[in-house]
Amino acid sequence: MDLLNFVYKYFRKKLDDDTENSRTMSSNGEEQEIKAGSQDKEYFQSYADVGIHEEMLNDVVRTNAYRYAILKNYEKIRGKVVADVGAGTGILSVFCVQAGAKKVYAIEGSALAKQTRLVVEENKMADRITVLQGRAEDVKLPEKVDVIVSEWMGYALFYESMLPSVLHIRDRWMKKDGVILPSSASLYIAPFSDDEISERLETWSAMKEKYKVSMDCMKTYAKQCLSYGAHVRCICPEDVIAHACQLVNFDLSKVTVQEVTDIQRNFELTCFGSSVLHGFVLWFTVSFPENVILSTSPYSQSTHWGQTLFYNEEECDVRQDTQIQGKITMKPNKAKPRFLDVNIGFQIDKHNIQQKSYYMSDNIT
Repeated sequence: MDLLNFVYKYFRKKLDDDTENSRTMSSNGEEQEIKAGSQDKEYFQSYADVGIHEEMLNDVVRTNAYRYAILKNYEKIRGKVVADVGAGTGILSVFCVQAGAKKVYAIEGSALAKQTRLVVEENKMADRITVLQGRAEDVKLPEKVDVIVSEWMGYALFYESMLPSVLHIRDRWMKKDGVILPSSASLYIAPFSDDEISERLETWSAMKEKYKVSMDCMKTYAKQCLSYGAHVRCICPEDVIAHACQLVNFDLSKVTVQEVTDIQRNFELTCFGSSVLHGFVLWFTVSFPENVILSTSPYSQSTHWGQTLFYNEEECDVRQDTQIQGKITMKPNKAKPRFLDVNIGFQIDKHNIQQKSYYMSDNIT
């Protein structure tokens, strides 16, 4: 066991060192230092770990949606030059070659790029796929591209803030009549009820009976902890207590970095019936040409993204036709822009306004 631990630690350190020292390869073979902040280094180190790629590849809804979309759009890809932004294991690059791409530039910022090259070689596509290790903002491509493909979406769509990197490649390297896959993205908000939360909070009341120690005072603190950040899981459709409101619908061929990093939207929701409002849930869809849609809605097949939940500190009773009006803001955190600052303000039937700020860090539960 000691030997296994030593081997694991050795290769874990090697991956971290590779990422720390990762460089950008330009088209003429010259190397450039990655210009990245400390959080970018942490971000790319996390993507050098195999676990996150196992999770994504085992998400068959996600991976098959991309495969189907790429192959269905073969007429837009066949004989064309493609940039795969955030290539990971390179599976989307391989799909593009299977769809007839003439050349694919697989851009990967983490040390996993070494493994990406091995995947390309194993599939005998080294003559058509070139792996470039480095940040999208730093790479130099030898030519303009016809198509961009990227799986950039994070929890609540914008977590990890990868979309600006895709837009950089679009603005710097995509031809004017180029195609971007996916082509549009939408974000939705709805109120939800959580029957389990009451049981969870009652845990503190149960301490008196279990151990003869009263801990009711912990309930308020537990609510505060629960409502500090975001929670990710798949909720049941019946837990959604109103029709969702679409917050954004971005055309990815036109949207700007400013628009995707400063989300401020109003919403109005009408409740179905008597229930308890515990918070708000976000989910997203992305669409591809030829009517291919990947959805993370609770009404669709579950994905590794699940839905993103934000709990209120205090629950609210609602009834049929109760009106919820509010505003949500989402921005990258100033100190750590891969994380998100989210603020939700709302009022029920135009009564007292409630306001809550959330921090979407890497402690998402």
